[in-house]
Amino acid sequence: MAASVFRDSPSSRSGHTEVAQINITPLVDVMLVLLVIFMVATPVMTGRIDLRLPAPTTSALPVEPPQRVLLKVDGNGQFHLEGAALDRAALPQALRDLVDADPRIVVQITANADADYQEFAWTLAEAQRNGVHNIAWE
Repeated sequence: MAASVFRDSPSSRSGHTEVAQINITPLVDVMLVLLVIFMVATPVMTGRIDLRLPAPTTSALPVEPPQRVLLKVDGNGQFHLEGAALDRAALPQALRDLVDADPRIVVQITANADADYQEFAWTLAEAQRNGVHNIAWE
């Protein structure tokens, strides 16, 4: 038979009463350790970081957007750069001339519905080879 944990229980054998209690000593130990950790960590967390931000300038120069040109790829192997028709041999030099005039230039490449994908991919690669860094395509 199991011993009862209640006082004055008639089933206790030797006249001793057993009382169930929670041992809080380990709980107090853990709480004291946590208290010490938080007391040490709190001053570290409230420290300041010295940030020196640059002073704003009042004379901001207006930035002009880069020039945009349109390059169309036709289905018959022709290219149209801002309306001027070019063939495959003349396109690289025309792209180099654009970059020499304005290195920030944006070349937007579009293709007709009947254009060959290989021509479109070649145009993208040729623009990169000739120094065009800003390319947009549709």
